[in-house]
Amino acid sequence: MTEMTGRPAGPQTLIERPNDVEVAASRTFDAPARIVWKAWTTPELFMRWWAPRSMGMVLAGCEMDVREGGAYRVKFGDPSADWAFHGRYLEVVPHRRLVWTNEEDDNDAVTTVTFEEIDGRTRVTYRESFPTKEAFEANAGAIDAAPEQFDQLAELVETLAAEA
Repeated sequence: MTEMTGRPAGPQTLIERPNDVEVAASRTFDAPARIVWKAWTTPELFMRWWAPRSMGMVLAGCEMDVREGGAYRVKFGDPSADWAFHGRYLEVVPHRRLVWTNEEDDNDAVTTVTFEEIDGRTRVTYRESFPTKEAFEANAGAIDAAPEQFDQLAELVETLAAEA
């Protein structure tokens, strides 16, 4: 994994590594928070942007019970594939904050996404926190996909905003 020290990772995405156990990606989207929130919390919309197209990955399924204590499960590949990530929502503040666990391995990372609306645009910060430096090093490489994911999210929220 490359060292991340607040460098731009795409035209508008900033990747940061604030300490030895956290990594964050942030970007401002041209849509109000309610629309960006909807793209993060509606399974059929989430499936349209989460998997990076350049990696040839597709989402085969997505289940979200977006409430504190609710569960989620996102499955990759064809319907017979068994590669998924899953966890529980710890905090849900509509249009402002989502916090969930990542329970697919023993690293128990916690992901926090904040939505800050300013003048009809939304600043999203996606932060993953790992329990140890070793867990971080083993898993934080996935953040490298964030610029492409955020590009795909920007395309989707632009469409959703135009429809609103």
